[in-house]
Order: sequence, then structure tokens, then C-alpha cells
Amino acid sequence: MLKQFLNLKLSQKLSPQQIQLMKLIQLPTQAFEQRLLEEMNENPALEAGKEEEEYEKDEYENEDYDDYDDSESDRIEAEDINIDEYLSNDETPDYKTQANNYSDDDEERESPLAAPVSFHQDLINQLNTFILNDDERDIAEFLVGSIDDMGYIRRSVADIVDDLAFTQGTYTDELTVERMLHVIHELEPSGVGARDLQECLLLQLKHKTPTEYLELATDIIENQFDAFTKKHYDKLIQKYNISNEQLKKAIHEIERLNPKPGGAFTGNNKITENVVPDFAIRIVDGELELTLNGRNAPSLHVSKDYQEMMQTYKESKDKSGTQKDAVQFIKQKLDSAKWFIDAIRQRQETLFVTMNAIMHYQEEYFLDGDEIKLKPMILKDIADLVGLDISTISRVANSKYVETPYGTKLIKEFFSEAMKNDQGEDVSTLEIKKILQNIIEEEDKKKPLPDDQLAELLKEKGYPIARRTIAKYREQLDIPVARMRKKI
Repeated sequence: MLKQFLNLKLSQKLSPQQIQLMKLIQLPTQAFEQRLLEEMNENPALEAGKEEEEYEKDEYENEDYDDYDDSESDRIEAEDINIDEYLSNDETPDYKTQANNYSDDDEERESPLAAPVSFHQDLINQLNTFILNDDERDIAEFLVGSIDDMGYIRRSVADIVDDLAFTQGTYTDELTVERMLHVIHELEPSGVGARDLQECLLLQLKHKTPTEYLELATDIIENQFDAFTKKHYDKLIQKYNISNEQLKKAIHEIERLNPKPGGAFTGNNKITENVVPDFAIRIVDGELELTLNGRNAPSLHVSKDYQEMMQTYKESKDKSGTQKDAVQFIKQKLDSAKWFIDAIRQRQETLFVTMNAIMHYQEEYFLDGDEIKLKPMILKDIADLVGLDISTISRVANSKYVETPYGTKLIKEFFSEAMKNDQGEDVSTLEIKKILQNIIEEEDKKKPLPDDQLAELLKEKGYPIARRTIAKYREQLDIPVARMRKKI
């Protein structure tokens, strides 16, 4: 029996430029500087420093560049080469990107510090930027714990469901575990949490910046993985009707991937990164003052030489096919340079307004440094304040640091969920963890307190929390069980 269904689906696909912008926003200061150098090396139309001479746009307005008699497919349309777009003065006010974003004394607060992070703890830290309910978080954290040192989950979903029930008391189904697995696959490094090499490579290809041969490389791994692993290159060339050189470039895309995404954390299972604060918060006359590290606000402009080449083309009467190819190249480089400059400005503004909202949301804490005064704050709270997507806020908070009068802090540490105390008031889980930590520090080490007694003590202080939650918080604080804390 045949049945007909009408299914309406609304979907949104990000453009390559939007994806690039999101990746720029996520980069901390040092990684951003490296990305900037790469872009300048790849694009000669992008230059550092302020432009010495500005071109007026008026004389170029209302010009027509459709001077070719070639066929429609070969013609360069006027809308494709809009010189005004490249030669016009930038109308973005300087105050939006400079006035309160950084100061002249940035060097004073660029004091790198060692930040050792275990592989699994780094994944847990990233997981904390996602909005999940308690059951989902338990499942996701269990999945992180199931990842081996190479970055793989080598167990079936059915086995994981059984283990969750028997060892964690969490009863769920395969569909929910699969959904949480997709969350794990969004973590860095790309490819982590894959169940086999094919999935690992596909996850990394999905997160790569689009290139000419990325789509072909993805199709090869997805649909011709066996032929690829057995190096049946003749079959691949025949299958895709491509040249040997094209296949070589697609394979080069694959060879640049990491088959062991967790491998960087092997050995002592720790990495040490050099941290430079992305922001600084100071107290001036009793008021909070925020600055963005000046290294995030480079002066860039479009190359005057490339502008002049475009102008020369416009004035040329004899436009040959060679000139047409040249101007297409110039246009592409100018497009890329202009977009990158705009993207950097958007990145600056996004970073600043987001951190500014966090600073004011946690004003009580930043004024005196008492962690108990940290308010419950989730990504949505800040997203609503600044009018940005939750995913954008997550990218700003991820791997970025702020220098405060109380030390350099990871921004993600300021986010926490809310719990009710015995008065029905919302309190931050960070506050509860701090109180729990203080209780354990003050306990008699000859008779350390088990989790059920810790739960009772917190209840007496006005925080009714289950023993299971105590165990979770204790593990998050890297505090061992009672018998491991015992001293003679």
C-alpha cells in the first residue's frame, strides 16, 4: 500500500565566509596571529599597516565594465567587478574597533603562563559550553570517558547503553546515545570520538575550510574508502572521471588529516600551552574597565598596487582575453582581502561586546574576586544580552583567557548552571563546588568524609544536594574519594 506524505523542512546552510568568520571568532590571540600571517602570505592584495593614500570613489561611480564582445559565459559582468567596493573609504567609525578595545600598554599584561590540561579534561571543559540537561551531560561525560588515548570510541552504542545502566544507573536508549555522540563529534581536536578511521577522517573533512578538492576528498572517503585504503587509484580515476593530478590533490587533502586525533595528548597525557590573555579587566576608581588585547586589532588595508591594477584595467581600451584572466585573478584577491579585513573587525566587535556582557553580568565577582559571588550564568544568558547566537558565545568563551586583578582566568570558568538552595534562591554550581572544596580542605585527613556525609554537611549549610551530585562535583574538582584522601 502506497502512502503519500508532505514533509516541510526548514534548513539554513552557512556560507563559506560565515564558517570562516566563526572559526576566526573561536581563535585565541596567538592562534589568530598565526592565521593572520597565513592569510597575508597567501594573499598579496592584503597588506599590514594603515593605507597612506586614500582613493576617492566618486570618479569611479556609474562606470560600466562590460566591454567584452565574448560569449555570455566568458564575459565579466559589471556586478562582478565593482571597483567602488574596493576603492571606497571605509565608513566604519574607528571608535567601534579601537576606542575601548585596547590600550597602548598591552605589553604589560602579556605574561604567558603554563596551562597543563589533560586530554579528557580538555574535552570535558569544551563540553561545559553546551547546554545539556543532567541526563544528557552524564551520557556525554561517559562517552568522553570512553575515548581512548588515540581519540577513538571503540565500543558499540549498544554496549555503551548497557554500561550506562549497569555502572552509572543511567537508563537510556541507543538513539539518545547517538545524539550525544554527535555532540562529542563537535569537540576539538576534529575527529575525536570517532568509532573507526573512516568516521574519524570524515569528521575532520567536515570541519575543514572548503577548498577546491575538499568535496572530492570527502566523497572518496565516504563512498570509496575501501578502494582508497587499498590504493586502487586507477579505479578512483575511472570512477570520478578525473586526471591523475586531480586525484593526487584530493589525496593530499586526506593525507593532511590526523588519523590519531588524541595522539598529541599521549605520554604524560598532558599538553602545555602558552597562554596570552585575550582580554584584561582592571578596576579604575571603583569601576570595571575592559580592554581587548591589541594583538587582536591589527591594521590592515587592501594593496594600493592591486587597486591601481584594477584601475588600469578599467581605463584600458583594448581588453584582451589575457587581461580578462588577470582581472579575474585580481578581483578574487581583492574580494578575499576586503572580506578578511571586514571579518577581523567583526571578530573584534564580537569579542569585545561578549566579554563586556560577561564582565557586567559577573560584576560583583570582578570587583572583589570572591568566587562565591559568581552568579549562575549559561551561554543563553549572554546570547540574549548581546543579541548573538549561543554558538557564537560558545566560540568566544572557548580557549580564551581574561586577565583580572585576581589572576588570569579561562572565560569558560565563569559559566555555570543554577541550583536552588533551601530558600528557593538560585545559586551557582560554582558556589556549591567552592563550598564543597572548602569542607574537604578543612576535614580531618585521618578520617576523611565520604560523599554521603559531605551531602549532609552541604544540606546543613542550605544546599540540598544528592550524594550522586556530590560525587560528580568532587570528580570535576579533581578530588579523590575519601579513602584516597586519608593520611596517617
